[in-house]
Amino acid sequence: MSTELRRLRNYIGGEFRDAADGRTTEVVNPATGEAYATAPLSGAADVDAAMAAAAEAFPGWRDTTPAERQKALLRIADAFEERAEELIAAEVENTGKPTGLTRTEEIPPMVDQIRFFAGAARMLEGKGAGEYMEGLTSFVRREPVGVCAQVAPWNYPMMMAVWKFAPAIAAGNTVVLKPSDTTPASTVLIAEILGSILPKGVFNVVCGDRETGRLMVEHPTPAMASITGSVRAGMAVAESASKDLKRVHLELGGKAPVVVFEDVDIAKAVAGISEAGYFNAGQDCTAATRVLVHESVHDEFVRALAKAASDIKTGMPDDEDVLYGPLNNPSQLAQVEGFIERLPAHARVEAGGKRVGDQGYFYAPTVVSGLEQDDEIVQKEVFGPVITVQSFTDEDQAVAYANGVEYALASSVWTKDHARAMRMSKKLDFGCVWINTHIPLVAEMPHGGFKKSGYGKDLSAYGFDDYTRIKHVMTSLED
Repeated sequence: MSTELRRLRNYIGGEFRDAADGRTTEVVNPATGEAYATAPLSGAADVDAAMAAAAEAFPGWRDTTPAERQKALLRIADAFEERAEELIAAEVENTGKPTGLTRTEEIPPMVDQIRFFAGAARMLEGKGAGEYMEGLTSFVRREPVGVCAQVAPWNYPMMMAVWKFAPAIAAGNTVVLKPSDTTPASTVLIAEILGSILPKGVFNVVCGDRETGRLMVEHPTPAMASITGSVRAGMAVAESASKDLKRVHLELGGKAPVVVFEDVDIAKAVAGISEAGYFNAGQDCTAATRVLVHESVHDEFVRALAKAASDIKTGMPDDEDVLYGPLNNPSQLAQVEGFIERLPAHARVEAGGKRVGDQGYFYAPTVVSGLEQDDEIVQKEVFGPVITVQSFTDEDQAVAYANGVEYALASSVWTKDHARAMRMSKKLDFGCVWINTHIPLVAEMPHGGFKKSGYGKDLSAYGFDDYTRIKHVMTSLED
């Protein structure tokens, strides 16, 4: 007996719509492997309609005062709190994440981030007006860039939607946002919430696949394209946007080094690193998945980490004892399995290394040791619940190993030596360096990387600035 699938729809110009040509794609709950909804597979006509709606709404939204935009964002934050259980249910169905952790670890930060950008709307900065040339006064205007085409990922679909729309709308832009084709449900609900508060056309949602995203980025209307995704996707967006010189904001992959020195409390370090490595099934660009340990404590650390991994549980969303749920989709599960299957002979699987159950896309907490710097699993992003461990002999080698990958998003240093921590924070070539912790983020501080992890910042006043442009105005003092 078949169950009727829920129908998700695009949100364009203040109304929910099916794709113009009626095409849909099934949406699967990764905890069960079963379809629960259909979503539009949007094409050129849908993207055209959304861009037209955003362009029409832009002049009116641009001309609102910062105080008006702040008020709207504060109402959105309040609505997120009031409808938290609906958002949690949609996100859990989207992703299979544990319900309790979604409630405690995602809703409060999202609400806080929206409120932060509500305040940022009233903190526009620029050089003070002055006479830099005799008889002429100059000042700086900070303005919104225009329509923003935004693409959010499937690992944190709800929170990444907030990271996209909140600074853009706070700065006076209008938005066309595409969620991942595997996780559209919470974004469609967000559209319903924002649609009850914002003028029509300010926020639009277009569901679809990679082709839909390509059409959005190549469209002539947006002034900016922002994507959180893979390096491959980011490079394609940058190449496409270059054809008409769109501004580009890219938050891409990561391969965070976790440098553990010999003076740490092994038990405390393992507890923090294992949680930061396995949270959200390791599907986090900043996850603590590449551990570098001083040779004198390497073996002890590996034993403790393997024990911690064996104690961590993955399972269904309603199980209060699980730390993480399934991988997001069959392709991601196959990717993780492939890394383990292709391990070189010198590598050792200390824990896990296998799929869990035959329902959904669950994978066991895994520890791999005995690795060398050039090994595939060290150099490439696994994006799963797999922590690798290497040993190093001294600080210089630790830095060389840490920086010796193409990603540069986040890193951490674990030591009791303050001077060493400061040296490492200078030498590590990553957009974030945590010391004796790994993975906390706050709205006031920037998040973004270097090298193939992309450019541009999320969160903070720097993230807000990315959605503005600067104009010099000069006026004569003569009559």
